[in-house]
Amino acid sequence: MADENHSLTEAFKGQPRTVWVTAFAAVIAFMGIGLVDPILNSIAEALNAPHEKLTLLFGVYMGVQVVAMLLTGWAAYRFGPKKTLSTGLLCIVIAAGVSSFASNIDQLIALRVIWGLGNALFIATALAFIVGQARGSQHGAILLYEAALGAGLAVGPLLGAVLGEWSWRAPFAGTAILMLIGAIGCAIMLPADAPASERQPVSLLDPIKALKNKTLLVNSIGAAFYTGALFTVIAWAPLAMGLRPIYAGMIFFGWGLLTALAGVFLAPGIARAVGDRVGVVGAISGYAVVMALAAIGVLTDQVWLIGAAVVVSGIPSGILNTLFTGVAMSATDASTPRSVASAGYSFLRWMGAAVSAILVAYLAEWFGGAAPFWFAAGYCGVAVVAIVASNAVGRNKHTVDDDAVLIGAEEF
Repeated sequence: MADENHSLTEAFKGQPRTVWVTAFAAVIAFMGIGLVDPILNSIAEALNAPHEKLTLLFGVYMGVQVVAMLLTGWAAYRFGPKKTLSTGLLCIVIAAGVSSFASNIDQLIALRVIWGLGNALFIATALAFIVGQARGSQHGAILLYEAALGAGLAVGPLLGAVLGEWSWRAPFAGTAILMLIGAIGCAIMLPADAPASERQPVSLLDPIKALKNKTLLVNSIGAAFYTGALFTVIAWAPLAMGLRPIYAGMIFFGWGLLTALAGVFLAPGIARAVGDRVGVVGAISGYAVVMALAAIGVLTDQVWLIGAAVVVSGIPSGILNTLFTGVAMSATDASTPRSVASAGYSFLRWMGAAVSAILVAYLAEWFGGAAPFWFAAGYCGVAVVAIVASNAVGRNKHTVDDDAVLIGAEEF
């Protein structure tokens, strides 16, 4: 632990302004994932929105990112990384700002499509800037990026809670203002794009072709089911708890904080101790148990138990966000660049998130309010089977190298 703390401390020392402004923008971008959680019930009351439309705020947000995963590499090659990143930030500013004036839930859903596209364009290139511009080791730069990821996951719900106590519109306006500051900083401080002739060509179909590797495909399917369980927590737990914004926000702040700490501090040690495969299987199994506890909380009308399950789920989630990709990437071969394999893997993984976020409200309507959590536990079971069944991951234990963690950070 001391060595990991030391590495994180070293990652923050003496970094240039380009790194800090990109990291700041990354924090705001990642805030968008959990920003809506504390105000879901407020939006439902203010706009008379049914649950199936509220969960679409997450479903369409992730769904457009699924498609955008296939476009971002090509866009960065065609237009340049800085232009791609800046366009993504501008999309988020517009979507968040206009969301604060929305008059119905359908408008919010449409704006979340734009928000999701902008987020995908940004996060696909932000890490490359940080790694390319940061001083020190690549591992330190990745830790810095993951720290920004964790801060965004934790601060997003907290901002949504504090501003949401005033009005459900305020969190959107606050995010737009913060992201505008980040966009201006990136436009001014980031270096200009290199000429197109110096960029590596990328085809739109390359990530799909990478999934011809059957082992990568099976592992990606496993990741999709785990991520479906993750987004059951994000999309359904706020509605299942029915709490005021401030209380829901504090619960999801705790979730985001544990996710960040587990991803940065616990996951590398677990990988070294037992290997990626065993670590992933253990963490997913733990996640299934936590989902079962959340379901019991709904059945017994114990809101505190649902909230505790949400917070505790941050521990296995943080571990999985770092380790799961290492397992999937071990399935790649020399003929497939890791960046291309990562895009194909991310495409399937976030498809699981989009489908789950859309499905949870219907599961609750058909089978009762506890059903989404029971299904999430089942998703974890499928993910475990996929990992165990994959021949490519049945190898000797290994540590998480920089490339594996790099890819893991890119997908979030």
